Amino acid sequence: MEKTIYTREYDAVVRLLRAARKTAGVTQVELAKRLGLTQSLVSKMERGDRRLDIIEVRTICLAIGISFPEFVTQLERSLGKRRQDRA
Repeated sequence: MEKTIYTREYDAVVRLLRAARKTAGVTQVELAKRLGLTQSLVSKMERGDRRLDIIEVRTICLAIGISFPEFVTQLERSLGKRRQDRA
């Protein structure tokens, strides 16, 4: 298993987090305040420049109002769809 931020799976994680934040109507500045971070760090996380661990992903989900299980379900759907598209 490669440990890198440059995988299609990790790309799906950050893409879905960004989409969930936008759907919730939360700006990067608002999310940063909720998390006690800077907007710059939130931007880096959303661009995939900073690797997130599972606890950070869960915390972000809670801060934007999406349950972690729902996020994981969306991620699995996204990854499953991509697998089917490549088959």
